[in-house]
Amino acid sequence: MLGYLLRRLVTTIPTLLIVAVTVFLLVRLIPGDPVQVMLGDAADAAQTAALRQQLGLDRAIPVQFLYWLERLAVGDLGHSITNGLPVLPLILERFQVSAAIVLVAVAIAACIAVPAGLIAAWRQNSAIDLVIVGSATLLLSIPSFWLGLLLLLLFGLKLKWLPVVGYVPFSESFVGAALFMVLPVVTLAMIEVGVLTRMARAASIEVLRLDYVTHARAKGVPEWRVLARHVLPNAFAPTWTLIGLVLGHLLGGIAVIETVFTLPGLGRLLVDSIFARDYPVVQGCLLFTALIYVVVNLIVDLCYPLFDPRVAVA
Repeated sequence: MLGYLLRRLVTTIPTLLIVAVTVFLLVRLIPGDPVQVMLGDAADAAQTAALRQQLGLDRAIPVQFLYWLERLAVGDLGHSITNGLPVLPLILERFQVSAAIVLVAVAIAACIAVPAGLIAAWRQNSAIDLVIVGSATLLLSIPSFWLGLLLLLLFGLKLKWLPVVGYVPFSESFVGAALFMVLPVVTLAMIEVGVLTRMARAASIEVLRLDYVTHARAKGVPEWRVLARHVLPNAFAPTWTLIGLVLGHLLGGIAVIETVFTLPGLGRLLVDSIFARDYPVVQGCLLFTALIYVVVNLIVDLCYPLFDPRVAVA
């Protein structure tokens, strides 16, 4: 077990280095000059050269990368061109909004999808199975922004049960913040239920065909115990992997949902920074997003032996 953990931790280091190189190069390929954005069109050549030297943009690309890594090691991602604020605190503040929405939505989706997939596999090719698979396919096919707009129209404008535009931090009002988060959470949860249900069903079908399930049934073990003790733990491992992928993806990429519901999250910050050519914030958001994705999947891998002990032995 310890050897497995050490191997996973060691393999994460080159992954993070590759991520850092990729983010650095991608930002350098974005059209436009950050110095011109900061100074404006009225700046003369002397001002442009001075600021370029101050930011280190007059150096060679490898030197710029090493300088950036040195600052990155102490948590310095630079300052925003737009408002002059430090990038890292700005990202962490916005990430709190995104994380609250995503974690609740994925938890709700998993609690619905795993039992639904297990029941569909248990009653394969029955009416219940067709209803569950059909509903999952329908939810999987709906674009998230379209579903979000429908929920806004129904519960916000028609019924007026929930607020439509704005956001209230939890520090100001817990109830107010919860009301603003209901529709984004429900939207994401409904979309992800479709994905997770299909995975849980496929994994459960494979486990139900194994010999030890047949042996348990032949011994007269009640069906609910077969499903709960033999099928669910072994079928949950692939679903757990998918949950990790979904979680990492959503934590770094819910810009569409945040734009639809006007939420000040990390995805919205990235989109606004791209339009504003705020390169330090864009670079910081991309790096933070990739780091979150890697860390989430590392945690998933470290938890995998809990569901399948054979992984730790391999």
